Amino acid sequence: MNDAEHLLPATSDCADASEDGVVIANPWRSLRRFTAARIALGRSGVSQPTAPQLEFQLAHARARDAVHLALDHAALGDALQASSGLPCLPLHSAAASRDIYLQRPDLGRRLDEASRQALLERASDPAGYDLAFVIADGLSALAIEQNALPFLKVLMARLAAESWTLAPLSIVRQGRVAVGDEVGELLGARAVVVLVGERPGLSSPDSMGLYLTWAPKSGLTDAARNCISNVRPAGLTYDDAAFKLHYLLSESRQRQLSGVALKDETATDNTTLDAPQRNFLLDLD
Repeated sequence: MNDAEHLLPATSDCADASEDGVVIANPWRSLRRFTAARIALGRSGVSQPTAPQLEFQLAHARARDAVHLALDHAALGDALQASSGLPCLPLHSAAASRDIYLQRPDLGRRLDEASRQALLERASDPAGYDLAFVIADGLSALAIEQNALPFLKVLMARLAAESWTLAPLSIVRQGRVAVGDEVGELLGARAVVVLVGERPGLSSPDSMGLYLTWAPKSGLTDAARNCISNVRPAGLTYDDAAFKLHYLLSESRQRQLSGVALKDETATDNTTLDAPQRNFLLDLD
């Protein structure tokens, strides 16, 4: 990926390095097992040790690569269609290129004219659909390529036992969250869920976000949407994310609302809302 990847030493553990007296370990080092954040890195004199600095440069390069990676929409569409049995519609936002997308967020929030016409031709059912899924590359196509298919498999298994009419899947290149409102409106969907690559962090270049909107239409604000963030194996697992989204979908359909008026009152499958919460500091060695 870049030169930093090849410069990493065999070990980057501060405790190991401190044995030769070059790196002084941080006394909070035991907290690192609770987080991927860069804490308790130790020091060498008044400077950061070499290994953590190289790891930071590598993480930064991975985050940049995730932003510029092009989504293979054809391969993703084939995989999604084979898994779900739903047709996949290749769409594009009004941002004609990645550079324009990054400079003009407003263009990523709406479709280009060809995509609008394609959806209008599909919206022939006067009854519309209960739910439309929109998959957008967002700021990390990597997140979509790695997480969209396995997550939808888990969610579809939950929806299969219920009476949801599903619109064709839409894959939007150079798309942002709000583009889902226009897609849902044109398809005549009562609710839309947008799967989008989130802005890469220095420990999470592959994080996917989920956004639910009831009665989607162009011009809605973030207040009309519910968000589930950091969906990936190292973050919120597919099972837990599907559990939360299924709850929100069910409540949204029953109450016919979403956003700030709809609260996530779930716990995961393995916890309860009133379970006692232990202070992690009490578990330190």
